[in-house]
Amino acid sequence: MGWRAKTLLLPLLAALLCWGPPAGAAGVLHRGNGADPETLDPHAATGFPEAHLFYDLYEGLVARGPDGRYGPGLAERWEESEDGRTVTFHLRPDGRWSDGSPITADDVVWSFRRLVDPASGTHNAQYLWVIENAKDFYEGRLTDPDRVGIRALDPLTVEFRLARRTPYFVSMLSFPFLVPLPKEKVEALGREFFRAGTLVSSGGYRLVEQVPQGHVRLERNPYHRDAAATAIDTVYFYPTENQETELKRYRAGELDVTFTLPPGQVPWARVNLPQDLRTTPLFGTYYYSVNLTHEPWKSSPGLRRALAMTVDRDVIVEKITRAGEVPSVSYVPPGAAGYDPQVPDWAGWPMQRRVAEAQRLLAEAGYPGGKGPDGRPLSVELMFNTAENHRRIAVALAGMWQQRLGIQATLTNQEWKVFLASRRTKAYRDLARNSYVGAYADPNVFLEFLRADVGPENASAYANPAFDALLDAAGEARDPERRRALLAEAERLVLTDQPVIPVFTYADARLVSPRVTGWIDNPLNAHPTRFLALRP
Repeated sequence: MGWRAKTLLLPLLAALLCWGPPAGAAGVLHRGNGADPETLDPHAATGFPEAHLFYDLYEGLVARGPDGRYGPGLAERWEESEDGRTVTFHLRPDGRWSDGSPITADDVVWSFRRLVDPASGTHNAQYLWVIENAKDFYEGRLTDPDRVGIRALDPLTVEFRLARRTPYFVSMLSFPFLVPLPKEKVEALGREFFRAGTLVSSGGYRLVEQVPQGHVRLERNPYHRDAAATAIDTVYFYPTENQETELKRYRAGELDVTFTLPPGQVPWARVNLPQDLRTTPLFGTYYYSVNLTHEPWKSSPGLRRALAMTVDRDVIVEKITRAGEVPSVSYVPPGAAGYDPQVPDWAGWPMQRRVAEAQRLLAEAGYPGGKGPDGRPLSVELMFNTAENHRRIAVALAGMWQQRLGIQATLTNQEWKVFLASRRTKAYRDLARNSYVGAYADPNVFLEFLRADVGPENASAYANPAFDALLDAAGEARDPERRRALLAEAERLVLTDQPVIPVFTYADARLVSPRVTGWIDNPLNAHPTRFLALRP
């Protein structure tokens, strides 16, 4: 082989090492995944890129099927007590971790205690406040983990004792961050457990390789109960924060599924790739969190409302996102049975009237014409994670506020992991992009993130005792109508205090190769690979 042939071959070999088998290889699926995972510890992760991985790696007591609906997972059945405060799960006798060892009730009990142990670094404890004594244990008022309402009745039976009747409890356990882990192995290895070569999983796949900023490679878990029916042997997840780059990879045949689609390319895809384009309404909200640990935001709800009132959401969804998103001034999205998202009193006003009222609120807060006492314009920093879509939305918001209120905005983008850390620690100055797709279809799943005691995931540091009291009362309400009324009152209070600025109800836009079968669009954005297959 001559020198020229070798030099041409080396880049090809490098590309193959980076990308793995080409898209279309039998039994191999290539999925775009947005960003490098923050962590492979499901109890500490919170983002979409991690969730997509965890649907393949882990399984909860209940699990989401191909349509996003929950059903039996590690537990084959469960029953609730008459008062709704005790739920008992029966594990599958043949349940195995990916190394062949049995999945036991002790693993489940230990895992849920880990979730509410502040020393574990969890970011998902707030979901489990409904478990008896879980909140007191997390906040240090209780130090004995045996008093948390979770116990093993026998090697295959786990009992949860709840602080109150919780209609959504079972469905919530299908959330991919609330999964059991193997007790002995995590205790022995600590953080080293969550790496290729040591991680033991319970889902349809096991971790084989993780290349930072390259890919995560999973292979079919031979010990999963549905292993024989799983058509795809290997799945690659690729972090690609640049959406245009991801689209190019898809068009080059390097990806079978994209994580998203550049908004500007949605109309093009409708014409040129109609069989590939998937647009799906989600049970989720795109919004900005306002940092209430800083002034002038901390003591000026009127200033926060002025920003919310002057956002032209129609322009954002029609000109920027263009994937079927719905403009929204509500924090809770549509989709929870029997609940109507609340709206502020100004929601139906024309923009001219909104601007006039916002300018009045601005002056009342000490910023007439958008200028402070020193005569300089109020400056607002908008922080977002690196992605073209987020940048364009931030640019639009900055332009609207400057034109209508005289406020100057600066834009700060950060890589995914840095961004998450900044938002959790309130290390952003003014406003930070936020979004959430519900872990379960109930208004509480959104509202609970604004409780004063929820911890780092309350990105605004919102603290209103009246709001917390409404959520507590809703939790105790036995009558469903009374419960929904209390939750609606809590949302109205949020829209008055405005610790968050809703922008739109989410829709998912991505490309899925016609070769991929079994893909079912659903509002929870759940697409476990084990339910998919590839046409020859």
